[in-house]
Amino acid sequence: MASSAASSVRPPRPKKEPQALVIPKNAAEEQKLKLERLMKNPDKAVPIPEKMSEWAPRPPPEFVRDVMGSSAGAGSGEFHVYRHLRRREYQRQDYMDAMAEKQKLDAEFQKRLERNKIAAEEQTAKRRKKRQKLKEKKLLAKKMKLEQKKQKGEWYLLFLVVVFLVLITMADLSRMRLRVWSWLAGH
Repeated sequence: MASSAASSVRPPRPKKEPQALVIPKNAAEEQKLKLERLMKNPDKAVPIPEKMSEWAPRPPPEFVRDVMGSSAGAGSGEFHVYRHLRRREYQRQDYMDAMAEKQKLDAEFQKRLERNKIAAEEQTAKRRKKRQKLKEKKLLAKKMKLEQKKQKGEWYLLFLVVVFLVLITMADLSRMRLRVWSWLAGH
């Protein structure tokens, strides 16, 4: 027994250094102090509260044994019981109405969200089509430019061929004629 008492003795805690009392003057300073306190020991877990569940009334009873009302003949305590039951029922009906309204608003929001999404997709498709059209136009212009260069080059080549033929016929040198024809055949 003495050994268990000796083993349960904890080692002494380290002494805390005294801290100056700081009174926050506004919400920002209060938040700053809380953050500083949290950051002093980063290994310590931070308590994050969970979202509270929404309040819901108790469901109505399956079977009501003592049906009562605020009528003559009821005892003096019965009215208070009736009043509480009535209040609870009104509260339940209000809750159901509020939930129906919330569901209606949620459905309306989802419809509006879907309409906005469809409109955005249509706008994106329209812009995509416009970009594609511009891209095709640029490509067509580039092809036309290349064709014009090619035609210009063909005319130039044709001009050179004509000049060479004229020179060949004028000079009437058979060896030169063969070289020119072989050069033209190679290109």
